[in-house]
Amino acid sequence: MDKAPLLLEVFKNAFSSIAEEMGVVLQRTAFSPNIKERRDFSCAIFDKEGNLIAQAAHIPVHLGSMPRSVKTAIEKHTFEERDMVALNDPYMGGTHLPDITLVAPVFYKGELLFFVANRAHHADVGGSTSGSMPLSTSIFQEGFIIPPIKLLKRGRINEDFMEVFLRNVRTPEEREGDFKAQIMANITGIKRLKELIEKEGLEKVNFYAKELIKYSERYMRERIKKFPSGVYEFEDYMEDDGYEMRDIKIKLKLKVEKDKLVFDFTESDPQTRGGINAVRSITESAVYYSVIALLGRDIHINEGCFKPIEIITKKGTVVDAEFPAGVAGGNVETSQRIVDVVLGAFSKVIPEEVPAASQGTMNNVAVGGINEDGKPFTYYETIGGGMGASAKGDGESAVHSHMTNTMNTPIEALEHHYPVLVKEYSIRRNSGGEGLYRGGDGIVREYEFLTEVEVTVLSERRRLAPYGLFGGEPGEPGKNLIITGGKIKELPSKFYTNLKKGDRLRIETPGGGGYLRKE
Repeated sequence: MDKAPLLLEVFKNAFSSIAEEMGVVLQRTAFSPNIKERRDFSCAIFDKEGNLIAQAAHIPVHLGSMPRSVKTAIEKHTFEERDMVALNDPYMGGTHLPDITLVAPVFYKGELLFFVANRAHHADVGGSTSGSMPLSTSIFQEGFIIPPIKLLKRGRINEDFMEVFLRNVRTPEEREGDFKAQIMANITGIKRLKELIEKEGLEKVNFYAKELIKYSERYMRERIKKFPSGVYEFEDYMEDDGYEMRDIKIKLKLKVEKDKLVFDFTESDPQTRGGINAVRSITESAVYYSVIALLGRDIHINEGCFKPIEIITKKGTVVDAEFPAGVAGGNVETSQRIVDVVLGAFSKVIPEEVPAASQGTMNNVAVGGINEDGKPFTYYETIGGGMGASAKGDGESAVHSHMTNTMNTPIEALEHHYPVLVKEYSIRRNSGGEGLYRGGDGIVREYEFLTEVEVTVLSERRRLAPYGLFGGEPGEPGKNLIITGGKIKELPSKFYTNLKKGDRLRIETPGGGGYLRKE
């Protein structure tokens, strides 16, 4: 079949729009504010081997790792029409246990052609603390582990699995509703792909799915060829693992050779006792995101983008943890530091293109307790902060950055659903680092609890500030504060506590680093 550049663009948008529509369905039919309001989910389309064809503009930490989950599901199961496989095991391509992936085959006239998949963060999947984001020392403390299992068999829900799963979570009605929203998102993707095949023909759809992958690979290789060859090193640190207050090194040697990039993390520190360990799929996500953010702003993101990238890790390290290490914080916090390290190395390759460090944390807040109606509730959110400044200007203030791409939870939605009052939600003025271009400012978010609650906070950059570049000043570190009985107590970056009615939690998020020293 002859290749037409115009049709390449047409099919690029056709595939992407299907993934986007899957996301709209998931958001609008979900039960939890975490999915409905924050949009903590991702959707994508894959070929029958599990190679990424197209994705929606959703969560970077999901999308870079989802291909591994899809390929694991393909390896473990033989698919029939209207089947769906669910999994959340981080050691099988997942991220952390609250992120549950649903994989569905797309058959046309009896032939398996594609897969659609979505991943959504469930606000609770069991485990030792509400919200399933504990200060863990093992994955067994973090929640219900789902290996690849058929959630739907020929269109019928696996009721035995659902009964066991829902018995192990604190908010079963919400979880069941979110699962069904994920199912409907995949059904929508299947329907739209079949419509595309019927309209354009199977041969043409298959041809352009493959050509898009080839084109993206060629594009990335041509961009890499323009870089100066060499080896570029950078390291940064996690400030603790929730148990030991010590710096945990993440070190990268970036090798640029012709049309290929090699990322060597083997000199990073061993995996930690606390649950900030990243599985390999998280490290892959952070690297892929960073490279595409710098090189592929106009490219169709698919498997071809990843082919010029080689990632080397060492098993048993904080960037490639071994089972059963705790990983709840690796997905949300260590992923951010890996991005900081990758961008730091690139600042030596293409200095005009790389920003200073952004806030470098997702500021995870998980809250749970018993509502007035006697039923348990759980709530989870992340909070934005300052972006790093760059040669193009000041960093943005009060936004999510890098590996999180969620929305904020509106105060009205939070207070409507949960026994919480938001006492302050504001920009943390002057928290960005100084420089010719200034880092963006962080956020202040203060909650007052209207019932007894347990609170877990997983955060970073409370002690080690986001770095500035080329003489720019670092951003202001964040603060975690508890206000009880009129007394203010500052807590470390990761903590678990029980609070009484009327107590407050105040999170002040970091600012971004500054760029270029002022003369």
